[in-house]
Amino acid sequence: MDISIIQASPVDAEEILTLQKVAYRSEAKLNDDWNIPPLTQTLSEIEEEFKAKFFLKAVAQEKILGSVRTSLDSGTCFVGRLIVHPDYQGKGIGTLLMKKIETVFPDAARFELFTGIRSINNIRLYQRLGYQKSREESLPSGARIIYMEKNR
Repeated sequence: MDISIIQASPVDAEEILTLQKVAYRSEAKLNDDWNIPPLTQTLSEIEEEFKAKFFLKAVAQEKILGSVRTSLDSGTCFVGRLIVHPDYQGKGIGTLLMKKIETVFPDAARFELFTGIRSINNIRLYQRLGYQKSREESLPSGARIIYMEKNR
């Protein structure tokens, strides 16, 4: 399968939102946790994100298989919602998206992202790409967030 990593645009918002909900529903089912906030995000909310964030998408045969959104502030590239369709996980799409981020933001001194404690596969992916755990935070809901970062 030939996968391209390219910039997404607001035209892709609905397909990215659908991908996000499929991926998060799969995670919710696996973890018996239906309170994952991205499941309730609306199309207008994701369209609004396009104004402040840079989106990348992984595409094969005109279908979006994965996406990630980023923003740059004071030399730090913040990475959010790395999403890969459940049918295509384990095929290197997450790695391709993360590597592309570093080429899109060559002036970033640091890259920071966060993931839930249950996202062991994501944590392993980020570690293979040179990210290290920087801190951990507990939310009122009982979920834990792990912040990971990579310096240039």
